Amino acid sequence: MTTRALEDRYGRVATDLRVSLTDRCNLRCNYCMPAEGLDWLPTEQVLTDDEVVRLVRIGVDLLGIREVRFTGGEPLIRRGLTGIVAQVKEDAPNVEVSLTTNALGLSRTAQALADAGLDRINVSLDTVRRDTFAEITRRDRLHDVIAGLEAAGAAGLDPIKINAVLLRGSNDDQAPELLRWCLEHGYQLRFIEQMPLDAQHRWNREEMITADEIFTRLDAEFDLAPAAEPRGSAPAELFTVDGGPGTVGVIASVTRPFCGDCDRVRLTADGQVRNCLFAREESDLRAALRSGASDEELADRWIIAMRGKRAGHGIDDPTFLQPDRPMSAIGG
Repeated sequence: MTTRALEDRYGRVATDLRVSLTDRCNLRCNYCMPAEGLDWLPTEQVLTDDEVVRLVRIGVDLLGIREVRFTGGEPLIRRGLTGIVAQVKEDAPNVEVSLTTNALGLSRTAQALADAGLDRINVSLDTVRRDTFAEITRRDRLHDVIAGLEAAGAAGLDPIKINAVLLRGSNDDQAPELLRWCLEHGYQLRFIEQMPLDAQHRWNREEMITADEIFTRLDAEFDLAPAAEPRGSAPAELFTVDGGPGTVGVIASVTRPFCGDCDRVRLTADGQVRNCLFAREESDLRAALRSGASDEELADRWIIAMRGKRAGHGIDDPTFLQPDRPMSAIGG
């Protein structure tokens, strides 16, 4: 079996596959979607469990994928999640399989996911204050997230990474508090600049908390030093905290873009290849798959889709247009 690289015109090779399993979510984070939610994808448009597993297998066996991250929406909503993880790990035991989740329901599923072969998790958590959590997510569920994190730790889903977005006037004063809490619990915190991926299309660069502002807030209470290990294609700049061993990361997608080292490709819940998080074009694998295309033909389509990847996301370009799909429908 011949493996070909998912290489774009600029020599970047995608080895990290992000697979959205659903566009639905059980939170309503105010920087992501409106309180009433969105119009979800019709069930018949969403890839079946077997279709997801087949496309992942093609990615691994024919296209050199080495990491698979399941995302949403909220992937724990997907009833077949545990089975999908188990089948992917059976097909490709040497591929790292991880999950990005809001951790609601993780207390009930963490052990089953670990038994299925899940390697680790990323949890989206912007605050450890109950009132702020309810304000941001429009749900009073912080206790469920903490219970999910504890269950993940008990199940051995390490390292546990926390993804946090700071919002001006909401939780931007809580960065040191959140970092201290993560260090105490052994979680690896990553601050992420808010990106123009909200369903409301209200993102405003002037309102975004930048990486420089994040550093200013953390430097007031911690001694940060660049981590020794090379960053490579990882999106986060890593820093040791107070001499280590604890670390904190900052993902500055907007102000310090790392497009030149990108190794990611995305597959949406309805089977569309996205060669960039901010792409405005997609390539349909679902239609070909359901029309009887062979694995090799699907791989060919995927390769063609990657050839169209742009040099960068272009947020700083005056002509930049936000993708039509919000983050919840793209998958992180």
